[in-house]
Amino acid sequence: MRDGGWAMARALDLPETAEALDRYGRRAGGVMVSGGVLFALAAGVALVVPGEPWADELIGALVALGVLVAGAGAGSWALARRMRRVLGSGAWSAHAAVGVRIMRTTEAVVLRSPAGEGLWPLEVVAMRQRYEPLRPGPDGVMWWCGDPSRGGVVAPPGGGALIWTRTVKHRRARRRIVEQATRMGLLGRAAPVQPQVRVHVPPVPDPVPTTVPAPTTVPAPRVSLVKRPESDTSGAPTYARLAAHAGRQAVPRIRTRTRRPEADVRQVAWWRVRSLRRAAGVGRVLMSLAVCAVAAVAAVLRPEGSGLMKLFVVAIVGLVALAHSGHGLLTGGIPAVRLMARAAHSPVPVPRRYVLLHDPKDGVPVLVVFPAHGGAHAPPEGLLALLHPGTGKRPWLGLPSEPTGTVELRGWRDFSADGLPVVVPRFEGRALWPAGPYRPAGGAEGAALLARLAPPMAARARQEESSAP
Repeated sequence: MRDGGWAMARALDLPETAEALDRYGRRAGGVMVSGGVLFALAAGVALVVPGEPWADELIGALVALGVLVAGAGAGSWALARRMRRVLGSGAWSAHAAVGVRIMRTTEAVVLRSPAGEGLWPLEVVAMRQRYEPLRPGPDGVMWWCGDPSRGGVVAPPGGGALIWTRTVKHRRARRRIVEQATRMGLLGRAAPVQPQVRVHVPPVPDPVPTTVPAPTTVPAPRVSLVKRPESDTSGAPTYARLAAHAGRQAVPRIRTRTRRPEADVRQVAWWRVRSLRRAAGVGRVLMSLAVCAVAAVAAVLRPEGSGLMKLFVVAIVGLVALAHSGHGLLTGGIPAVRLMARAAHSPVPVPRRYVLLHDPKDGVPVLVVFPAHGGAHAPPEGLLALLHPGTGKRPWLGLPSEPTGTVELRGWRDFSADGLPVVVPRFEGRALWPAGPYRPAGGAEGAALLARLAPPMAARARQEESSAP
């Protein structure tokens, strides 16, 4: 019997990456099925009302929309297969990265080679709505798997969200992108610590005579993120290191003017607070009601021909949206905001220090909470993800004016299903609303989130960064 051991794992061996790829494939399959449903609807209309002029128009619209939807799903499905081949044959590597906008509709990400000063300009193949939350920040780190001359997959640290990229074809565009990345200071970034993912190789039985049946099953491999040596504690998530990382992440847009002050939930009902109405989903319900109202008004006018069929489609869409948004408001939105309002009414504030970071996985702001009187080397105490307080175009409006400071935490009276407390932070006399419960920083989930919020840097690069003027 030959002993097993640990070997470098493929990117696809990481559970988070495998789950993300499965989700991407399921979405692509769902889009393709939606295209097939549109084709079936067109066939049903042709069978039920053949020869009608309005029916011909509706059939043409359904077929055209079905072609677009099915084509988009097929393209995503093919891209998922390509991702699987790349992730199944390569390993993750960590790179300093910046996002560059080529044109109004085209995005690029520039990675710095971990072995030198080379820069890899890559065009993002994804809709902006999906890429925007994953865009590398001012001090961003991205994982990469692939060939920079042919394309590959980028992901936030942890490999839990996947974006396909391809090389920028035109030489002039590559040069312009590289110059912009250089002006943004990419060459001066500290090198991130590599993921160091290992997979356990099971022991292999020694050869046996042909008369003896060989084993038919082999234990499944185990994947592990190997820890660095205990002597290397420079990457520990202390207040000083995370505060420095937050200072590099902070950009002028975070310090811009805030929105018009909203009502204080301690003095008014929760539905009179703008951000709580949005968190509960009231806006989606009102939008669905508006669609239904438009359909009702149009029905009173009694349109004929093709207008009647279009009105029928609008009414169906409005009713489905109203049912979905209303169910979400009653079962999830209202109970959640009531807990937030109850936490904000807590009479005893708990003062703490905070560091404001942004999750590279989805762009959510996260408060890393520290003891109120700890020093620079104090470890974090807890983590609290926040809802974006601003608008869709400027989601950062309303965040704390500084990336570090003090905060009052109120609540600790209600708990989630996992037994974690519901806590509401107050900054500068106003409340921000949590996107989840208050999590301790010492658990496995907290450690994984901290590693993603502020990826550790290589020791040599960190020394060079500290000594830079």
